[in-house]
Amino acid sequence: MKRYPLKLVGIPKSAIWGGSRLKNDYGKQADFDVIAESWELSVRDGATNAVENGEGAGLPLSVCLEKMGLSSVLPGYDGKTFPLLVKLIDADKPLSVQVHPDDDYAKSHGAGNGKTEMWVVIDAKPGAELVMGLADGVGRAEFSIAVEEKKYDGIMRRVPVKPGDVFFIPSGMLHAIGGGILIAEVQQNCDTTYRVWDYDRRDKDGNLRPLHIREALDVVRPFEDGECDALRLAGGAPLLPGECLVNCRYFEVARLRVFGDASPAFPADRFTHLLVLSGSVTVAGGGETVAANAGDSVLLPAGTDAPTLSGDGLVLLSCPK
Repeated sequence: MKRYPLKLVGIPKSAIWGGSRLKNDYGKQADFDVIAESWELSVRDGATNAVENGEGAGLPLSVCLEKMGLSSVLPGYDGKTFPLLVKLIDADKPLSVQVHPDDDYAKSHGAGNGKTEMWVVIDAKPGAELVMGLADGVGRAEFSIAVEEKKYDGIMRRVPVKPGDVFFIPSGMLHAIGGGILIAEVQQNCDTTYRVWDYDRRDKDGNLRPLHIREALDVVRPFEDGECDALRLAGGAPLLPGECLVNCRYFEVARLRVFGDASPAFPADRFTHLLVLSGSVTVAGGGETVAANAGDSVLLPAGTDAPTLSGDGLVLLSCPK
């Protein structure tokens, strides 16, 4: 199969904290009323995007990439764990306060790889805020005591947010998306989450959602000043065009303004994922042209011939490292 821009069909996910914007504003479709997340790039058991256009129309993304050759993903890719997961997340209510493991802890506990992630705030209601890390002076010992006594407010660092803000969340950092926030998320392909606190909410069946206190205590840690920025930019030479937001050891993310016609220098040896944040963009390459509006995703396989962009829009680019 030739290599060309693949327009992807998002995978809707429901959760008790989700809202209506992904359905109402972005046209995401689901059999349920509340869409909390739309997985815009996913190759996982039971959660793989379908391809919408061209020779691969109707096929799972994983099948298209196999037909194109595994080098269409990343040098040395073996077809096992796909490197990235990209989501749109609509948090009408706050998400649980949580933490993710690093690679070593995840593998030793049967969870595959760990999870480092980043967020771009697309929209936020006035007064919206995130939880980002432990409060000043709180280490593992203080965290353990606070969790045991259920005194959560004193251990969390809260950060006000506005549209356009960018956050980097390495494994081991306590975090939560607050209510009234719409974000784009790029992460390692891992869905392991250790919940610390969930506001004593109950699911549709009236049950409290499970917490994972022991695991959270194992992996949570404070981060020194400047440490997150150092991790955020530890990925070596940048590969993507546009404004570099994150360039860590796992992935690179950039924000690119498209106005008119452009021929950006995309990485030739690995895929680039394009998520349109606003406006509309046309992506061409390999003899195929696809139109993408706000909320749409396009995967540009490695080695796509002569890729170009045109239109008027803001695009989030991501690629594996």
